[in-house]
Amino acid sequence: MARRKTPPFRTVVDSRAESVHTVRAGAADGDRVRLTPYDLLTGPWYTPLTFFYRKTLDGAALRDSLARTLLRYPLLAGRLLRDADGGLSVLCNDAGVRFTEASSPEPMREYGHLLRAQPVIGDVLREVSPFGVVDRDTPLLKIRLTQMRGGGSVLGVLVNHSLADGGSTLAFLESWSREHLGLPWEPPSHDRGALEALGRLSDRPETRDNRAFAGVGRTRRLLSTLRPGLRKRATVTTRFEAAELAAMKSEAQGALTDPGAWVSTNDVLTAHLWRVLGELRGHPDESVEWLGLVVGAQSVLGGALPSSYWGNCVTKSWTSLRAGDLRGRSLGAVAADVRRCLGSNTEDKLRDEIAFLGSYRRRGVSRHVMSVHALDVSETSLSVNNWSRFPLYRIDLGAGQPFWYEFPDLPVPTVHVTPTPQEDGGRDVYLCLSEEHADLARSPRWQERLHPRAVSGRAG
Repeated sequence: MARRKTPPFRTVVDSRAESVHTVRAGAADGDRVRLTPYDLLTGPWYTPLTFFYRKTLDGAALRDSLARTLLRYPLLAGRLLRDADGGLSVLCNDAGVRFTEASSPEPMREYGHLLRAQPVIGDVLREVSPFGVVDRDTPLLKIRLTQMRGGGSVLGVLVNHSLADGGSTLAFLESWSREHLGLPWEPPSHDRGALEALGRLSDRPETRDNRAFAGVGRTRRLLSTLRPGLRKRATVTTRFEAAELAAMKSEAQGALTDPGAWVSTNDVLTAHLWRVLGELRGHPDESVEWLGLVVGAQSVLGGALPSSYWGNCVTKSWTSLRAGDLRGRSLGAVAADVRRCLGSNTEDKLRDEIAFLGSYRRRGVSRHVMSVHALDVSETSLSVNNWSRFPLYRIDLGAGQPFWYEFPDLPVPTVHVTPTPQEDGGRDVYLCLSEEHADLARSPRWQERLHPRAVSGRAG
């Protein structure tokens, strides 16, 4: 079932027991790496990831392996600088990573999809502000290790989003894990020029119409920045077990009539969530419901980009349906629409997008580019970010694999999908909704709508 409301507790951290370290690789070439337009889209925000371990991590050993890993990730130990045209670069000066080790007088709790750790995230992460980063001596990677009473550790990792997307962030964590365990790993490619060289404006009108980004004026950008904060939101977590997903996929696939048509498990889950949340929000039949899909561009670009490319390489696809159609269509029909939306990310589209974004940076107005549906971030849109293929539960840093991973609450309507700790083919789903819709989603009626095919009879 969806999580129950978490009791009002906070994890207490003893500030007297904190120690702050600067971890450096011990070598620097002084290169200045210019970030790509994809990098500039995110702004200098930090991506916070939190991992929970039953056994205690060794802070000193972690710092040693991190220093060795940074030799191949010099950007993470560098500093962010503003370019003359308004863009950003990273000075690879080995200024260092901040590593804070703290202790808590509280024991480790049994965190999971029924007991989220979000109320304590502030204590185990901290320092997520994007302000005061550019042209400052501010670390771009911050690690916070909290040792719990009686054993167990919480590892908070904050990577500046202008350096890496989710996939690249996890690639770094995998590299750190393998280095810590003494295993070989592939060095990343930091050649940002390899991505920008792929830019090519399309001569197809439909491709240009499908661009995920657009240039906007100052007023529109300000409105899109302020709007998410005007409504309080809450996050509901729920688990879809592997057998439940298999039943959903079988139903959806059986409804497809075109020869060779197919949909993936993630297509079906996305379609199901979009339908249920559209029904929950109860908009008039003629209103438009938007679905945004966060998509990794590297797989589409294929061999044109090094497989080890490290940076931001993510785009977005949008599709829409009338609210009445969304409610009335079969699961298979909506899943097929999700599949078509993903299929719109052709190499021509991505090359066009790279060239389009690059033209704005050359004119010094990168900050006036944003998602084409930035102002639709409301109760009529939903953004899905699927991390189910990421190795979230394989980040072993000497104390075994984490038993839980926590994604922070967001200020916009978002669906975040992750693997389960058992990596058994199930999915953990974070639904960020308005507070009133989150309360509805927790109710028995809407839990039944979310999990009509739950094999075990439990809603997650």
